[in-house]
Amino acid sequence: MSMPTGKPLRAVAVRYTTNLPAPVLVGKGQRLHAERILEIAREHGIQVVQDPDLLEELYPLQIEELIPESLYESVARLLQFVYTLHNNEKNIS
Repeated sequence: MSMPTGKPLRAVAVRYTTNLPAPVLVGKGQRLHAERILEIAREHGIQVVQDPDLLEELYPLQIEELIPESLYESVARLLQFVYTLHNNEKNIS
């Protein structure tokens, strides 16, 4: 997830696996670090979504911190969107 232009580029990376009780923040950065996060996502075929409001909520978290319950609904919508895009891409190819 990344910020639109106008502000310094910032990005966060979130992972969810069924063996965790909640999604976890696995990366965050500004400027060059954000560019590297986005580059890694592209290299691995990971969908990038821009959601400035959610980025503002997630950015203060520490790396490897579980997403707080107050953000479950927003992060769940984001993950559902990404999973839907991923499945649609698989069905097309």
